[in-house]
Amino acid sequence: MMNQKRCWLLGGLLFLNSCATSPLGRNQLVFMPADEMDKMGLQTFENLKQETPLSTDKRKQTYVSCITNAIVRVTNSNVQNWEVAVFQDDESVNAFALPGGKIGVYTGLLPVANNQHQLAAVIGHEIGHVLAQHGNERVSQETLLQTGLQAVQASLSNPQSQTAQLTMAALGVGAQFGVLLPYGRTQESEADIIGLQLMANAGFDPRQSIQLWQNMSAASQGQPPEFLSTHPAHETRIQQLSNAMPQAMQLYETAKKQGRTPNCRL
Repeated sequence: MMNQKRCWLLGGLLFLNSCATSPLGRNQLVFMPADEMDKMGLQTFENLKQETPLSTDKRKQTYVSCITNAIVRVTNSNVQNWEVAVFQDDESVNAFALPGGKIGVYTGLLPVANNQHQLAAVIGHEIGHVLAQHGNERVSQETLLQTGLQAVQASLSNPQSQTAQLTMAALGVGAQFGVLLPYGRTQESEADIIGLQLMANAGFDPRQSIQLWQNMSAASQGQPPEFLSTHPAHETRIQQLSNAMPQAMQLYETAKKQGRTPNCRL
């Protein structure tokens, strides 16, 4: 939901009335039209389906759809028709969700997320990105960065001046290490918690999310230091999930009492 809090960049160099609030209460800069984001998501999805073959294994398709549908039923979003595809790529331990409700799961993820609860943690995480408008946020940031650079270059006649140097530093190095990179980690951590809540509310055991990231850690052949990665370190994710587990367990117990007990099998 949009609020009226004003967003300022570089002490008033650029003004936008485009603040939103994420499902976890974080202020976001999002100004791309929702329908445009949906078109981008659809086009990306179609491109991916052309580049990577879809799995012909009906069991895998049914399994992934079963988990996805259980989570989608408990989401509160404007997306009317979620679509899920299983891509045949045993080397890719990955999944994604795009604006407009397009979800992809690669077959290489299934041996790592090795039960319905662990795969629900991944799918819930990816759906969390969509619900929190992370795609819009990233596109807005990139658009703002490019527009800001052009405006600065056009308005600052003396590139060697202190003002020019400070401004370019804020848009350049500041954008690389002070805005875009930390926001990537923030978005990933936010999607972890949203996904944890979604999977628990759908009736999947949220405790399996921790086992999932332990599996991910074992499957990864080393990981970049957290500071230079847009994804939190596995240990950080596990700790954050552990901290959020009491609330997730309450959602899980409530879901079971209300009859939400998915039984998705491969």
